[in-house]
Amino acid sequence: MPKNKPNKGLLKRIRITKSGKIKFRRAFGRHLRSHKNGKTMRGYRKAIYAKSGEVSRVRALLFTKVKSSSHSTATNKAEPVAEKTSKKTSKKTGKKTSKKTTATKD
Repeated sequence: MPKNKPNKGLLKRIRITKSGKIKFRRAFGRHLRSHKNGKTMRGYRKAIYAKSGEVSRVRALLFTKVKSSSHSTATNKAEPVAEKTSKKTSKKTGKKTSKKTTATKD
C-alpha cells in the first residue's frame, strides 16, 4: 500500500506551532511596496493563523493533525462570573447540597 506524501511546497510556506495551529505570512508584502502606506506594511509583517476552512485543506495536503485558530481562541476567552456554586456535604445526612451565591460588583 502506498504511503501518504505531504505536500513539500506547502511545508516550506507554513509553520505548525507546538499547540497545533498553522502559522503563515500575509500575501502582498514582499515587493511593489512603494504605493502601500505604513499601516498596511506593518500589518504585512505580522504572522497570521489559519482559520477552520483553511485548516481542512492543509490537513488534506499534509496528512497531519492541526487546529484552527478560531477554535482555540473561542475556548480560551474568559466568561463573566454570574453565579458560583459551592457543594458541601452535610454532616448529618452525608448528602451533597448545593448553595448558590450571586457575585456583585463593587
